[in-house]
Amino acid sequence: MRKLMECVPNFSEGRDLEVVEKIIDEVRKIEGITILDYSSDKDHNRSVLTMIGSPEKIKEAAINTAKKAAELIDMSKHEGAHPRMGATDVIPFTPVSNVTIEECKEIANEVAAEIGSWGVPVYMYEDSATKPERQNLAKVRKGQYEGFFDKIKEEEWKPDFGPQEMNVKSGATAVGARVPLVAFNINLDTPDVEIANAIAKKVRHIGGGLRFVKGIGLKLEERNQTQVSMNLVNYEKTSVYQAFEMVKMEARRYGVNVVGSEVIGTIPMKSLLDVAEYYLQIENFGIDQILEKRLLDEQ
Repeated sequence: MRKLMECVPNFSEGRDLEVVEKIIDEVRKIEGITILDYSSDKDHNRSVLTMIGSPEKIKEAAINTAKKAAELIDMSKHEGAHPRMGATDVIPFTPVSNVTIEECKEIANEVAAEIGSWGVPVYMYEDSATKPERQNLAKVRKGQYEGFFDKIKEEEWKPDFGPQEMNVKSGATAVGARVPLVAFNINLDTPDVEIANAIAKKVRHIGGGLRFVKGIGLKLEERNQTQVSMNLVNYEKTSVYQAFEMVKMEARRYGVNVVGSEVIGTIPMKSLLDVAEYYLQIENFGIDQILEKRLLDEQ
């Protein structure tokens, strides 16, 4: 079987689409890489790329896109709703087919070492974390770009690769291996970001909510709405519908309605099957009943 690894780098640019395309072009130049998805958000001022390929090709693409982002993005001028600390903010590697999490960790370390050699501080997170307190990306990124100039001087926050000094232009980057997650956002019909933050705090695990949910409240300026932005780090144990229903439930106490949701990047089919089974109350429904899945299996 072919070895396949997924990589989902996040870049701190979502408004200048010419810059985004130049970064994505670095992947298009590499034969054997498939771009599954990429999207940009003006409010977040962030772009997310999802690509898949062999470990060595994915490594090459991750390095090349990070180098291009370092060249084109100036973090000293960056503003956006989404938490961020670097031009290439985070690079996660995920096993897909015939690849282990250990192989993902190996590639993550090689990519991190390369980025660090450019004078960019790099922190290893999730399954690649070198310390328990660095496993959670939110803890690593706390303080964001502006706060890192002081944070990085603390011995406990010495980077895993690169200098113990913030890179003014490129910031810092988090790199790691992890299991697949679902990036799921829910939009609310209120411009009050404090309400979105309060809901996010109730829903996320650290606030006593769902075990495998991380979440924050964000302002969507262009829509005059707010958003509960979530990462479901284990969709099999905390499902998409559970997160959706809990946000709806918490929103009611503020007289706020859910007006839409979105998935960032790709999403495992199984997570959507769970949603269909729950809302449609389908009994004994399995993935083999999906027409396209059966057709692919027969090819």
